[in-house]
Amino acid sequence: MTFGEKVKYTRKSLQLTQQKFAALLGISFATVNRWEKGHATPTYETLERFNALCKENGIHFDDN
Repeated sequence: MTFGEKVKYTRKSLQLTQQKFAALLGISFATVNRWEKGHATPTYETLERFNALCKENGIHFDDN
């Protein structure tokens, strides 16, 4: 699963729009959109916030 797919899966699991998901992470809607399309990757800080959000909501990815 790509990072963009993980973002989209997480956002949809939480039933959030891209705008609301972006607000939770402190980033722009456009950034979420670029992630989901695979046109951008997160900074380390933002990736940590994304991972924390997943953990808080019981969303886990098997990265074997």
